[in-house]
Amino acid sequence: MEEEKHCRKCRESAFFLCAGIFLPYLNPAELASISLTCKTVNQISKSITSQRTSDASRGFENVPIPFFNLIAGDSHPYSYFLYTSTQTLRIKPEFRQPWGSDQHTRVCNEDPFIFRVEDAIGCNCAMCGDESDFSCPCSDSSDLLLTRECGPSCECDLSCGNRVTQGRVSVKLKVVKDARKGWGLYAAEMIPHGQFVCEYAGELLSTKEARERQLTYDKLASNGRLSPALLVVKEHLPSGNSCMRINIDATRIGNIARFINHSCDGGNLDTVILRSSGSLLPRICFFASRDVQENEELTFSYGEVRVNENNGQPCFCGTSSCAGILPSEHT
Repeated sequence: MEEEKHCRKCRESAFFLCAGIFLPYLNPAELASISLTCKTVNQISKSITSQRTSDASRGFENVPIPFFNLIAGDSHPYSYFLYTSTQTLRIKPEFRQPWGSDQHTRVCNEDPFIFRVEDAIGCNCAMCGDESDFSCPCSDSSDLLLTRECGPSCECDLSCGNRVTQGRVSVKLKVVKDARKGWGLYAAEMIPHGQFVCEYAGELLSTKEARERQLTYDKLASNGRLSPALLVVKEHLPSGNSCMRINIDATRIGNIARFINHSCDGGNLDTVILRSSGSLLPRICFFASRDVQENEELTFSYGEVRVNENNGQPCFCGTSSCAGILPSEHT
């Protein structure tokens, strides 16, 4: 009898030790289900939930980005998604990433320059982008909405002053839930005009796959079962013809930019198409278009609403210029 009790305690001890390892990989529904098995697992699950609530970035950014849900009766303290700090290729559906432990598994290598231009020539400026009068050739740009930075073909590293978007999120932010708009991204400190806030990170998709996913998302969103985060950005030639279309889906895999809501008046963020020397694809980055006050929501314009669609998603931006419907590729 004593031997059986000893064996049972050993098995329980081994289970609880393993629980702290595999529970962080579970999604909210799975975590809630297993937390009902016993008090010890329930306590471990609560600890994991607390850690998830304290940092939406899973520890991958320079500063924690906490969730705040103060809506009475709402039992969702955080939004569940996989995290990547920059653009990434399509991830297999079975991929799991721990969240709520001391272990961190990145979605990919998180190289911001997934596709590189072979034999591209970059700068070799020892002090490029510093506070002197020296101007790095990589930063030359005549378009206010197109910024150029040093990239994989340059000899400088991340300490270079012309790589301001490549060092992850450094401003203090928080994710707050609104009764009508859902989760939104807010400033947790004053953000000065021109400050880099974050990149729009997620899966890079072909146009065909992006359109297929959007059809699925529209159906789920109409039933309130999903809040999609598929961003489509088009670069245009002077003639007005589409030059390049970039499809970034942060619905399942993304970063905190997925929480930035639309504002019909343009919001307080500038959407900048950023190119780096030696990189084939541009990145989409957000900069403060004016001084943003602490506790102010961060917003940008998703685009123009050109037609009135009956099945469009309602807009709750609350501005005087609100069109009442969210822009989409079909509007």
